[in-house]
Amino acid sequence: MPAGGLVPRATDDPADLVVRNAKVHTGDPGRPQAGAIAVRDGVITVVGDDQDIAPHVGADTRVVDALGRRVVPGLNDAHLHVIRGGLNYVLELRWDGVPTLRQGLAMLREQAARTPKGQWVRVVGGWSAEQFAERRLPTVAELNAAAPDTPVFVLHLYQSAVLNRAALKAAGYGRDTPDPKGGQIVRGRDGEPTGMLLAAPSALILYSTLAKAPVLRGEDQRISTRHFLRELNRFGLTSAIDAAGGFQNFPENYGTVRELAKSGQLSLRIAYHLFPQTAGQELADLARWIDIARPEDGDAWLRLNGAGENLTWAAADFENFGQPRPELAPGYETEFEKAVRLLMENGWGFRLHATYDETIHRDLAVFEKLAADGLFPAGNRWLFDHAETVSPASLDRIAALGGAMSVQNRLSFQGEAFLRRYGPGAAADAPPIRAMLERGLTVGAGTDATRVSTYNPWVALHWLVSGRTVGDLPLRPPANRVDRTTALEMFTRAGAVLTGEDEVKGVLRPGAYADLAVLSDDYFTVPEPDIAHIESLLTVTGGRIVYGAAEYEGLDEELPPVSPGWSPVAHYGGYQASRPGAARSAGVRQAELIGEAVAESERHRAWRVRRGLIEDAADTPFDPCFVL
Repeated sequence: MPAGGLVPRATDDPADLVVRNAKVHTGDPGRPQAGAIAVRDGVITVVGDDQDIAPHVGADTRVVDALGRRVVPGLNDAHLHVIRGGLNYVLELRWDGVPTLRQGLAMLREQAARTPKGQWVRVVGGWSAEQFAERRLPTVAELNAAAPDTPVFVLHLYQSAVLNRAALKAAGYGRDTPDPKGGQIVRGRDGEPTGMLLAAPSALILYSTLAKAPVLRGEDQRISTRHFLRELNRFGLTSAIDAAGGFQNFPENYGTVRELAKSGQLSLRIAYHLFPQTAGQELADLARWIDIARPEDGDAWLRLNGAGENLTWAAADFENFGQPRPELAPGYETEFEKAVRLLMENGWGFRLHATYDETIHRDLAVFEKLAADGLFPAGNRWLFDHAETVSPASLDRIAALGGAMSVQNRLSFQGEAFLRRYGPGAAADAPPIRAMLERGLTVGAGTDATRVSTYNPWVALHWLVSGRTVGDLPLRPPANRVDRTTALEMFTRAGAVLTGEDEVKGVLRPGAYADLAVLSDDYFTVPEPDIAHIESLLTVTGGRIVYGAAEYEGLDEELPPVSPGWSPVAHYGGYQASRPGAARSAGVRQAELIGEAVAESERHRAWRVRRGLIEDAADTPFDPCFVL
């Protein structure tokens, strides 16, 4: 829309898109602030003010008025399981952002009623019991009552899953089913499974059970992935680094994103990794991939970034903070060293899942051994993921070997469990973000969504800045927090460094990709608790408007309807949150939670009455402290 005197004119260099009347945070030290941006052929051509872009407004230029809102570079999640998440998105009931268990169970009950026979209702990641007013998990009895005949699987963090009676039957779990290695099927006094599965400490029992549920095929996978990418665009994400993961096989599970890239239908740039899936054949898999592909194969939308986040299964620790730290097998270093040598000698980078310093310490000893052969540092991009308990000494060794770090807000959701097990001192340094930055390490930030954390990057940005969990528990003190500018850089420029794209991504300047987000609230001035409630109103990737809301609704590209029609996403959408621009004050949120807790308390009183545990005295205050 022509506005503010920007009248289309004849020009030899017309922009495809102009965003003006904005508070642009460019991320470029040479020009940190601007008021307008011009885009042509997916690349930024001008960053400046109205007078700078006016000569580039032609007859066909789309001019978007940001109405004085904050504009930032498109966000880049440095550790997201976006490929796997996309293949399953429309099958999952999301409890991300749901404030009460009561609401979550109501959603589940409604979804069970519309789910056809043979399908499951699955709640997989993005929530924690600590976010609920009730501060607890659903019970098996509640799941059975909500869905007597439809299988229900509810995954809680890396710790447990709750299944109803129908899901136990569908999964084939009975009295004679043995406990898998590293997991426990909880049983009642009669020996039958109760419906609770425990990671003890391995989450494999949880993921292998989930894998028994039906999956999407063909066109439904493509539609699911496109809707998931649109959901990520909703929060200003324009790039992600896919960390691969269990049950994500190459090349078959990568086929959908490759097809979408080929047809120009990706709305998010993806740099992906390859993860050996079968213990005992990791070296063979890596060697086969090295023969057929090279890092950076692909294009600006879809490209190979390296191996990981596991190289060998024996070298991987677990992140279930409800259980003691696992002891890795002695001697895993032999095969691990072979894998790392193979990658480094062939120019492949890698990322490594490592929760504990004990794991990192052993891995670094292998790298230092290979450094004697000139393989570290050798220019290959490599990093440690997670690193909640990495020590200062290990950080010094990582820096000396040319490594980097990628941290995720896993403790937004597991912080209470970590605190109970390791105490406030360890929690204050988990992970030691400031110590990483002080050593000059590149530190990318991400979510590790979707099976535990939410994919909403603003929840992670809030955690980086505030040090608080989704249950509002403060863990990291100011000395181990980062300011808003640094946190945003970790979610933009740093991720681009990890994929070797920092010249064209993570910054708004001429020659860079036209990836940006117009925000619902000003990230730099909004009250700290409201950072988690920010959304994008307009997201642009490669000069294309890939998401629009509020004044910009309908400007984005049309998507096919969600399929299948009974999908939870078709009825509830994804992340459950207030609409953009409706960030709530802490007082309003507190009042909401009190009201929700009172309602739950009354339901609990009624439950006790029905079971004869107390007398039905409706006029009597529930709390005996108020009895005169």
